[in-house]
Amino acid sequence: MKKITIAIDGHSSCGKSTMAKDLAKAIGYVYVDTGAMYRAVTLYALRNNLYTAEGEIMTEELKAKMPEVVISFKFNAETGKPDTYLNDELVEKEIRGMEVSNRVSAVAALPFVREALVAQQQRMGKEKGIVMDGRDIGTVVFPDAELKVFVTASAEVRAQRRYDELKGKGMEADYDEILKNVQERDYLDSHREVSPLRKADDALELDNSHMTIPEQNAWLMERYLERTK
Repeated sequence: MKKITIAIDGHSSCGKSTMAKDLAKAIGYVYVDTGAMYRAVTLYALRNNLYTAEGEIMTEELKAKMPEVVISFKFNAETGKPDTYLNDELVEKEIRGMEVSNRVSAVAALPFVREALVAQQQRMGKEKGIVMDGRDIGTVVFPDAELKVFVTASAEVRAQRRYDELKGKGMEADYDEILKNVQERDYLDSHREVSPLRKADDALELDNSHMTIPEQNAWLMERYLERTK
């Protein structure tokens, strides 16, 4: 069976990473969570005090330090899924907190950050056999991907999923704060100048607001099998 590139884009907290991870595991492909990469850069900026007292990103300082930011993924045998590492430190839990969530869209909008990470992502997918999810995979990173999916769900459903995920990990969570964050990120992601979130012309759209995880996985597997026949 021929190897292909699978690009899964969509709004924050719409379940695209779960879909992508599950498909990659089922078909033996490499999975890359590009959202985690932007979150890792955001965590790096927070840890290195690259914000002004007003909360603005110190862009020139971050730009100078980008060569020091090395993001990698390592398979976790316990969960059966990859974990995110920042400069060889496991940061999977740290990048999912609200402090990072509230700042990641602004970091992801910086042209030099996108340029650096897109180059890394394209290198990762050179050999095909990859499932990558994010905001601009089908439009910018892999415009020639054989299978493109754009996932969406209502803001309320996505906020509830994020709330349940954080509580399940034993982390503090406030539904109203999460809903506000989801709505703000939708606006920022869709209105940024560089690589705004949009559905590729040849992408299949999936609204999974009322789908279970097994249902959406079955839908995605069918699309994959259609493309690789």
